[in-house]
Amino acid sequence: MAAAASSSSTLLPARTISSARPVPWTAAQCLPRRAGGSSLSPCSLRVSAGRTRRAEAARTSAAGAGGAPAAAPPAALLFDCDGVLVDTEKDGHRISFNETFAERELGVSWDVELYGELLKIGGGKERMTAYFNKTEWPAKAPKTDEERKEFVASLHKRKTELFMALIEKKLLPLRPGVQRLIDEALGKGVKVAVCSTSNEKAVSAIVSCLLGPDRAEKITIFAGDVVPRKKPDPAIYLLAATTLEVDPSSCVVVEDSNIGLSAAKAAGMKCIVTKSGYTSDEDFVIADAVFDCIGDPPEGRFDLEFCANLLQKQFVS
Repeated sequence: MAAAASSSSTLLPARTISSARPVPWTAAQCLPRRAGGSSLSPCSLRVSAGRTRRAEAARTSAAGAGGAPAAAPPAALLFDCDGVLVDTEKDGHRISFNETFAERELGVSWDVELYGELLKIGGGKERMTAYFNKTEWPAKAPKTDEERKEFVASLHKRKTELFMALIEKKLLPLRPGVQRLIDEALGKGVKVAVCSTSNEKAVSAIVSCLLGPDRAEKITIFAGDVVPRKKPDPAIYLLAATTLEVDPSSCVVVEDSNIGLSAAKAAGMKCIVTKSGYTSDEDFVIADAVFDCIGDPPEGRFDLEFCANLLQKQFVS
C-alpha cells in the first residue's frame, strides 16, 4: 500500500465548513493571478463573508485551546464512482452507450447535452428505459414489458463490456487527489468503500485498474443492483454502513451529484461534494462542503483531517 499522504499540504477552503478545527489554507499559494495582479477565486469556490468570519473564529478558538487533540477519523469513507473517482460520464459511459446503440443499429445517439439530462436518472438500465418510454422504443425492440426489460439488460451488458475495455486501456485518469485521500484513509485504518449505481463489473474495473490491486483488495464495492432502489434513495449507503458495521453518523461520503448528495444525507451521513463536468451547476445547498475536486499537493482541497472535523459538530456554519 502506498504511504499515507502528508497532512502538511496546502489546502483550499470549502464552500461550507462544519468543523471547530478547519484545515488550514494559504490563499497566496493557491490562487492564480489576473494580468492586473488581483487574485482569482480558487476553482470557482465561493466562500461567503459570514462563513469566512466563522471559520476564522473557529481557528482562533482552537488555537486558544492550546492545541486540542486531533479529531478521530471517520469510521468509513465512502466514495461514489462515476464523477468522483473518475470523470467517466461524457467520454466514458456516454460513448459506450452510443457504441452499443450503433452496434445494434437502433438509430439512437445521446449527445452531450441530452446525456447530462439523463444523468438525473440513477442507473444505466433505468436511464435507457426512461428515455425509450419518453421518446419511443426502437423498431428493433420487443413489444412486451418483460421482453423489453431483457432487451435493455442486454444493451447494458454490452455497454458495460465496451466501457470496461476503455477503462482497461487507462484512457480515463483518476481525478486529482483520489489516490492520496484513499491512501491516507487506509493508512489510518479507516474503512473505504465505493457506492455506485453503475454496474459492479464496471466499478470493479475502475478500482482495480486505476487504483491498483493492492488498494482494490482493501476497498469494498457496493454497486449496480445490490439494492432495489437507487440514488437518491439512501439504500446503498445504509447497506454499506450495515455491511461495514459502522454507524451512518460516523461516515463521510464523497459525491459529485445532487442525487448522490441526497442519498448520503438521507442516510444520515456527512457529505462532501466534488463537482464534476456534468454537475457543476447543480444545487448542493445541503452539502457539508463543496469543492471542485479533492486535489493533490500543492493544491489539495481537503484531507482526512478535514473529514474528521466534519463529524465533530462543534462548529456549525
